Amino acid sequence: MKKVIFAEFGGPDVLHLLDTDEPRPGPGRIRIAVRAAGVNPVDWRIREGQILGAHPTRLPSGLGLDAAGVVDGIGEGVRGTRVGDHVFGEGIDTYAEFAVLTAWTAMPAGLTFEEAAGYPSVVETALRILGEVGVRPGQTLLVSGASGGVGSAVLQIARDRGIRVVGTAGAHNQDYLRSLGALATTYGEGWPDRVRGLGRVDAALDLAGSGVIPELVELTGDARKVVSIADLGAPDHGVRFSGTAGSVPEALTTAADLISRGRLHIPVEKSYPLAEAAAAHIDSRAGHTRGRRVLVVR
Repeated sequence: MKKVIFAEFGGPDVLHLLDTDEPRPGPGRIRIAVRAAGVNPVDWRIREGQILGAHPTRLPSGLGLDAAGVVDGIGEGVRGTRVGDHVFGEGIDTYAEFAVLTAWTAMPAGLTFEEAAGYPSVVETALRILGEVGVRPGQTLLVSGASGGVGSAVLQIARDRGIRVVGTAGAHNQDYLRSLGALATTYGEGWPDRVRGLGRVDAALDLAGSGVIPELVELTGDARKVVSIADLGAPDHGVRFSGTAGSVPEALTTAADLISRGRLHIPVEKSYPLAEAAAAHIDSRAGHTRGRRVLVVR
């Protein structure tokens, strides 16, 4: 089978599409014929060797956490899933024609494989950080860097919970944030004053890692009410850095429910062939994403 592999840490050029053996599902796992794989910032951070403490990587290595596809192998002890089922979830080295999933659920009706591949990690992250920041219904949450995959999920889940959201993003994404139920404003010079003009902020999330932690602490008045998933220096300001996943199966169940109820939709900004994983990483690292980027396996 074809699989994206890198044999050294470095830039996008270290990624290569190579022939390799097909994986086999162990106990409690399934194998899918991958139809689409989600591209996450953690993928290029792993490729660059940034987060070896959290993600020990033995070279040569594959990449990818999220995928959607058709079940074609079932490990011992798996119940309720059959060969031929359409599923989405998290797994191991999903930038490939076949991948083993460690957590999965059935795809909601009407969802394409490309769309489904964009949900698992971002919904788990969104649910986790909403819990960690402790924002409650009726309060206001500020989301810095709100237009990407995690931001798109946070805005919609918060809205479903009765939380008022203010989101910052580039000028071209203002209408997009409003379409997700947020009050929108641009980042750049003077952005804290623009946020203050929209009212009190009870909690804040840093999703972009753009050096705004001190301002978020000032706006909330309490470093304990700020959580970052993108700024490794957040603890220097007394702010929690969230990088350890919670319950993925629970997140997938919640995602499927929200999607089925029409309360969550994360658009796919761009799809790439598996052979163009490097281009997807370049675009992901540049930021300014509206929704998700995915690799497609034909």
